[in-house]
Amino acid sequence: MALDNPAFSRNSAFSAQGGVAAAQDISAQQLQEMYNQPATPPAGETMSVETTIQKSVVSFGLLLVGAALGWVTTESMPFLWIGAGIVGFVLALVNIFKKEPSPALVLAYAGVQGIFVGGISAWYEMVYGGGIVAQAVIATLVVVGVTLALFASGKIRASKKATKVFLIAMVGYAVFSLVNFGIMIFGGADSNPWGLRGADFLGTGIPFGLILGVLVVIMAAYSLVLDFDFIQQGVRNRAPKKYEWSGVFGIMVTVIWLYLEILRMLAIARD
Repeated sequence: MALDNPAFSRNSAFSAQGGVAAAQDISAQQLQEMYNQPATPPAGETMSVETTIQKSVVSFGLLLVGAALGWVTTESMPFLWIGAGIVGFVLALVNIFKKEPSPALVLAYAGVQGIFVGGISAWYEMVYGGGIVAQAVIATLVVVGVTLALFASGKIRASKKATKVFLIAMVGYAVFSLVNFGIMIFGGADSNPWGLRGADFLGTGIPFGLILGVLVVIMAAYSLVLDFDFIQQGVRNRAPKKYEWSGVFGIMVTVIWLYLEILRMLAIARD
């Protein structure tokens, strides 16, 4: 019979082996294609501009509540806003170095930092005259609004070269701030209360702090561009929704930094 034919049995074996090899090749190819596909979350679980705005509104609302508390307790509890500033700095470091964003930590930072902002704003208002906080708030909103409008219209964009310059400038500014803080603390009673910021700039009669402040405001504006770009890239690349909190935290840190710098510039000018 044909089934007993050695040639038939040999051909059948070869066919079976070839079918198994082909099946293995297909399976390996399919597995490789599945591996190469990006791991994107399902629809509705990715970053969006709308929900990022909603979380930003909640966070800044909590910051304003904390600011109101810090403002009204400045005289009765003067160490509350100072302690809040220290805790806020620690929370900022935790949020920066944490691998994944935590909504609870971001909201905690908003509330605690709000107490600090409210307390130091009340102090500036008492020492340097009424209206200085309102001026700083308006100036901050103008800078944020103009930067957002320019970014939305495509007039300004983040670039590798500009970001490199920004990072170098940030390191230089951080070193200057530490040195200046040491001068303010250990400089003695005869030293300028603003340290190097209060020094006359090249005999022009303009405090160095005002010149530096303008540069820092420009740096803060570019930092906002980086924050907006992070959100835009996250939405475009369908990043997980949890990274919306990273965008919110970045914007909040930049806006607080911008406001405090403008507040200090106005105080130096009035001083």
